[in-house]
Amino acid sequence: MTVLYINPESSALVHAAAAAVLYLHIGAGSVGLLSGVAAFVARKGSQAHRLAGKVFVVSMLIMSGIGACVAPFLPTPERASVIAGILTFYLVLSSWMAVKRKPGQIDRFDYGLLLTSLSLSAAAAFFIGLASQSPGGKLDGQPAEAFVMFVLIGSLAAVGDLRLILRRGVSGATRIARHLWRMTVALFIAANALFLGQPQVFPKALRSSGLLFVPALLILALLLFWLAHTAWGAHRRKRASRAMLKH
Repeated sequence: MTVLYINPESSALVHAAAAAVLYLHIGAGSVGLLSGVAAFVARKGSQAHRLAGKVFVVSMLIMSGIGACVAPFLPTPERASVIAGILTFYLVLSSWMAVKRKPGQIDRFDYGLLLTSLSLSAAAAFFIGLASQSPGGKLDGQPAEAFVMFVLIGSLAAVGDLRLILRRGVSGATRIARHLWRMTVALFIAANALFLGQPQVFPKALRSSGLLFVPALLILALLLFWLAHTAWGAHRRKRASRAMLKH
């Protein structure tokens, strides 16, 4: 596992602070994954769902914030981890705001979100170019393909942010979908960071079995299910409303 390099001659306080940051990052990530699963399992709108969601937001913001801040100062700076951390922080925060704010409202914060998503997409695309031009086809040990996912997610998020601004806010199924996909993709990134990014923490038999890909695939399957469920529910409500108007 990659950790901060601390000069052996540094004071005990510096070593303790570095250890605290590391364990806080790991602990917050673990709590984020567990609370994310709990939010999925709990009935939507229930007290358990709201509680799990609040824990998820706080823990994921801590985990991603630490990751984004620490990655540039590792023995080998990891620009992919910087992008992943900022993107996860952005997704969780924008998802939380989608349900925290009243429907059909926007403010300057939303313009900041659009600027962030556009900047993340541009930075990831720039890093793809750097990796492609390097002799080994890699950047900080990561192939150019590793940044493609960030371009796609950032671009999709930017489209959603622009749409929200042009429509002066979102409501109904669109608001729920915005909340849902952003929270789930943040969970997907966190799961990949653990199961695929740190495979050495798992037994060798598990690493060679291919099962470490299962959590990410399961999260994506759940995302597709809930998006379809939300869209179907909105369609049923529209049909019921039209039927009532006819009568």
